[in-house]
Amino acid sequence: MAEKRNIFLIGPMGAGKSTIGRHLADQLHLEFYDSDQEIERRTGADIAWVFDIEGEEGFRDREENVIADLTEKQGIVLATGGGSVIRKSVRNRLSARGIVVYLETTVDKQVARTQRDKRRPLLQNADNPESVLKDLAGERNPLYEEIADYTVRTDDQSARAVANEIINQIGL
Repeated sequence: MAEKRNIFLIGPMGAGKSTIGRHLADQLHLEFYDSDQEIERRTGADIAWVFDIEGEEGFRDREENVIADLTEKQGIVLATGGGSVIRKSVRNRLSARGIVVYLETTVDKQVARTQRDKRRPLLQNADNPESVLKDLAGERNPLYEEIADYTVRTDDQSARAVANEIINQIGL
């Protein structure tokens, strides 16, 4: 790549953003960042703790600041948190500073991929995770679509295959 472009992965929890992002960064020889991991690194606490202590609003403030910092870099792949797109300022920043790829998946796949994961604050105390994921999809999917330069379905492909499809779609 002559010009170091940024690639930002958006999509719901369980879409594979972090796993696919690592493959993509490796294949393109770019640095990989995960906004949730960066929040944990900066706070010295896990996401669930931040949610518990600061609430979702406090977490979103931290997330917005981290994404603002990371999108200033050049030549990175960034996996964002599933809810990062709820703030217009974050959507604008992602759109302006890189190629936005929406990793699309079904609620059924999300349920299967997140059922044993204890690190998802919005699902931790949910009696019906499928219902929570459906509600989130209704709210967030239009926001993902609004800023996506490319959309790639992740349901029935390996992370490496999805990374290759992204590379082909973008034309890198």
